[in-house]
Amino acid sequence: MTSDRTSAPAPPLLACRDLRVSFPGKGWRAPRTEVLKGVDLDIRPGETLGLVGESGSGKTTIGRAILGLVPPASGTITFDGERIDTADRARRRQLSRDLQVIFQDPYTSLNPALTIGDTLAEPLVTQGIGTRVARDRVRVLLERVHLPTDAADRLPREFSGGQRQRVAIARALALDPRLVVCDEPVSALDLTTQRTVLDLLLEIQDTTGVAYLFVSHDLSVIRHMSHRVAVIHRGEIVETGDADPLTRAPSHPYTQSLLLAAPVADVNEQRERRARRAGAAAHAWCPASQTTRLSP
Repeated sequence: MTSDRTSAPAPPLLACRDLRVSFPGKGWRAPRTEVLKGVDLDIRPGETLGLVGESGSGKTTIGRAILGLVPPASGTITFDGERIDTADRARRRQLSRDLQVIFQDPYTSLNPALTIGDTLAEPLVTQGIGTRVARDRVRVLLERVHLPTDAADRLPREFSGGQRQRVAIARALALDPRLVVCDEPVSALDLTTQRTVLDLLLEIQDTTGVAYLFVSHDLSVIRHMSHRVAVIHRGEIVETGDADPLTRAPSHPYTQSLLLAAPVADVNEQRERRARRAGAAAHAWCPASQTTRLSP
């Protein structure tokens, strides 16, 4: 996947400064484990910031902290000039109009007992929108994600994985948010369906101007979707920059390792990448080396 998406300077819609998150250790009196270690990042209006890293790097925790699902130990999160990391529950409910999320698994993110129409109407009704207006809004949302209007009367089990993820996207867009956290939204889908969902997200962004924090471990997906990219390793941002140059010729050893780990269609190139990655990992174990240690 390739992209020519470029970013224009603008004041940040969302800013994290020295963001730190820690979780309790295992066992009584065990020290807390610091998951995020002073993260700084910005997302501008209408922009996609790709956040890439391996499993356990802390990328999902950043999204959860922004959404108020985990409390920061220190640092600040600012949205449209307002500090939100200390917002109470009532304010968080109000912020849900502007901050939404698309989860990874389309099979578990939808309530199997609710019809698609009820699923999409739920956030609207919660915000005080009348039933008739909500029903009309559901019809518009289904059209926006290219699903038939009769989908409103059906249950999630009647849809494929890609269609369920479209429903999840429609639910995230129900309140016209300004920022959506996309947490590995296509990793559970096959490649053809991935491309369809990614192109739908780009189409919606071009139409509505919504901003995305797009979390993924896949550099090719990040390149396709993002204006800018932040690379996270062991809870720290190790490299940031415009998407195309960073994902094609990264400067940090960890990002280079991610690039070498990405699969390619050419068998010989894949074999060469695997050998180069093994050599880089072996070099990282050498005590005399000054190279950042890479994960195998």
